[in-house]
Amino acid sequence: MAESGIKLLIVDDEFNTRQALMRYLGRKFEVTGAENGSEAIEQLKEHDFSLVLTDLRMPEADGMSVLDAAKAKANPPKCIMLTAYGSISEAVTAMKKGAFDFVTKPVKLAKLEEVISAALAAAEKEKSSAPELPETETAEAPQIPVITGKNIVPPQSENDPMQKIYRTALAVAPSKSTVLLTGESGTGKEVVARFIHDNSQRKGLFVPVHCAALTATLLESELFGYEKGAFTGAAERRRGRFELADGGTVFLDEIGEIDAATQVKLLRVLETRSFERVGGTETLQCDLRVVAATNKDLKEMVKAGTFREDLFYRLSVINLELPPLRERRSEIPRLAQSFAAEFSAENGKNVTVSTSALEKLQQKNWKGNIRELRNCIECLVVLAPDGSTLDASDIPDDEADTAENVSGNSNPLNLDDSEKELILRALDECGNNRTAAAKALGISRRTLYRKLEELGIKDK
Repeated sequence: MAESGIKLLIVDDEFNTRQALMRYLGRKFEVTGAENGSEAIEQLKEHDFSLVLTDLRMPEADGMSVLDAAKAKANPPKCIMLTAYGSISEAVTAMKKGAFDFVTKPVKLAKLEEVISAALAAAEKEKSSAPELPETETAEAPQIPVITGKNIVPPQSENDPMQKIYRTALAVAPSKSTVLLTGESGTGKEVVARFIHDNSQRKGLFVPVHCAALTATLLESELFGYEKGAFTGAAERRRGRFELADGGTVFLDEIGEIDAATQVKLLRVLETRSFERVGGTETLQCDLRVVAATNKDLKEMVKAGTFREDLFYRLSVINLELPPLRERRSEIPRLAQSFAAEFSAENGKNVTVSTSALEKLQQKNWKGNIRELRNCIECLVVLAPDGSTLDASDIPDDEADTAENVSGNSNPLNLDDSEKELILRALDECGNNRTAAAKALGISRRTLYRKLEELGIKDK
């Protein structure tokens, strides 16, 4: 029995495929067939449909033309593209233009039903949650920020290299399309991911997952959750990150580190928005948006056979490549001043940065990007007297560091080594009393505990 009110338009120039889909889906929905894109466009002009299922490559008008015609309607239907495996990239382009999803041929009917259910559920949710604003009310455009690693600083110039990144992020934020953030480590990918979520109007949580920090088994449990008794130590049911992010955004950092088995399971989540907990049999539906990030070249990993090609295309519907800090030198003064204010407040100090210091900071290469700059400013603020101003002489050169200035040690060390040496010395002199060591260093206990963890300093 067809579900009342749910009308599907099935478009495919292959007669057998079209008829098979119409027979199968006609058991649940009111279906109409079109043997090419031109006929489908005419059908869209005359009738309203809940969903359009269209082949991508057809004579006369192709699937892209059908998609455009569907989007032009006052109440546009969701569109699912059918495509051969070799033209997945074209299907991804269609998703960028507004298609809900794509299914590869030969079509697996069970999988197709899952995608159709997800599309119809998304349409229903959009209909029920559409904001009703007075005609005179207009939404204020969000301010384009500048990445700082933790904070967001108002932009000073339209020429900031990150402006294009954020404008694109603003454009894609309202969609459900998956976003892949690439670039060197420390360029601020998580901040961009949060910016996309904050401007998406999604009501759920922003849930970050750092894939590289977890083993394959732990990552699976973290993502999907598990049932009581699923494995040794599973004393109770636990919801995973996908469940926690229902209605929100999951940020998968270092996505290039996940193993082959998890890649397969993640692909299914992206295709159907459904999954099972570890040890469970119940299929759970989730309304989430995935933003992934990596500093690896996933295309090369695909060529090497270590990353699935179909998963890569699913993840990179929108690809934003963040430039390294050495290509964004105009941001450095604002970043440095922001970090100095942040760590001054955290440590009960008032440390500022001179113009000469800012100029020297702009000249450095910052191989670790914003993260390295942030750590550098934190170290300098922690070691500086209250009320002082950092000068150019306080800024470590690219080939040296602050170790010689603060400890009299002429051996070249990096900033982490310098901090570690100072902290260890303070702990020795204070008999491993952390409160006393923090006081001797002129920092808060919270800062000391965090630095102990970051630097891998264990209790003696």
